[in-house]
Amino acid sequence: MIREEVRVGGPHGLHARPAAQLVQEAARFESRLRLYRGERGADAKSILEVMSLAARPGETVILEAEGPDEKEAVARLKPLIKGEAPS
Repeated sequence: MIREEVRVGGPHGLHARPAAQLVQEAARFESRLRLYRGERGADAKSILEVMSLAARPGETVILEAEGPDEKEAVARLKPLIKGEAPS
């Protein structure tokens, strides 16, 4: 299992478009992927759950990945959370 703190970037945080991009990318992986903001957790493959976190720019979230492709998943999702172009 991998757990990493990631600072939310972009001008609006994880609102509709960035959340949709994150969920679309997360769906490509077999690993279980979760985001945590404080005590709240969300399945990174669910748009409603990701948006319910209401993560704003500058806030820190925890990205948790567990499964056979967890390293690749973290490497692909971190830039999206930071508001950067995917690598």
